[in-house]
Amino acid sequence: MSPIFGQDTLDFISHSETQTRRLGARLAKFLQPGDVLALMGELGSGKTRWVQGVCQGLDVSEPVNSPTFTLVNEYQGRLPVFHIDLYRIATSAEVLTFGLEDYLYGSGVALIEWADRAEAFLPDDYLTVALYHLEQTKRRIVLRSHSQRSISLLAEFKAAAFAQQHPS
Repeated sequence: MSPIFGQDTLDFISHSETQTRRLGARLAKFLQPGDVLALMGELGSGKTRWVQGVCQGLDVSEPVNSPTFTLVNEYQGRLPVFHIDLYRIATSAEVLTFGLEDYLYGSGVALIEWADRAEAFLPDDYLTVALYHLEQTKRRIVLRSHSQRSISLLAEFKAAAFAQQHPS
C-alpha cells in the first residue's frame, strides 16, 4: 500500500476490503464538522467499505450499511455522520427532494456514495474518493481535493501516510 503523491491528489492501491476500511479509518482522524467526502466508483468498487472505515475511525458503534433504499443513514460518533447513497437517484430534481443541502452544510461529516449523480449540488469544497476495480479484491483509491479545507485535509492525511511509510 505505497501511496503516490501529487499536489492535490493521493493515489493508493488497496489489496483487500480490510485495507480499504483501514484507509477510511485513518482519514477519519482528520475529519471536522462540515467535511464532505464524495465517493465515486462502479458498483462493488468499495465505496461502502470506505464509509465503514470512516465510521469506525469516527467511533460509530452501530453497524454501517449502505442506505440504498432510504437514501440517508445517520450515525453518531465523535462527529455526526450522514451516510448518503444516491444510487437510486435518476434525475437532478430528485436530489433536491430529500434535503441534501441540510446534510452538506450541517454539523457533521457527509459521506456521499454515487456523488457523481449530484455533482452540481456539492459544495465548493469537498474531497473526492474515487475507487476503481483492479482485481477481485484489489482497488485503486484516488483522493482529490477541491478547495482550501479539503487541501488541508489531504495534506494532513498525506503527512500521516508518509510518516507511516518512513518512521523516524
